[in-house]
Amino acid sequence: MTYDLSTNLIAAVLFALLGIVIFVIAFVVVDKLTPGDLWHDIIRDKNTAMAIVMAGIAIGLSIIIAAAIH
Repeated sequence: MTYDLSTNLIAAVLFALLGIVIFVIAFVVVDKLTPGDLWHDIIRDKNTAMAIVMAGIAIGLSIIIAAAIH
């Protein structure tokens, strides 16, 4: 019983880390493909519309990555 629990826990952690790494790589690619500096637009210029668009992209990427890993 303990073996199954530890194996499943390790697998869950590894899949979570894999998902996070893939998400970060995908988000960096999106950042490079968009014109301008996203950090400057969202944080310094307080561009709410850009923040909402990027949040939507982040949610979409998360759903795709979760479905691919599952």
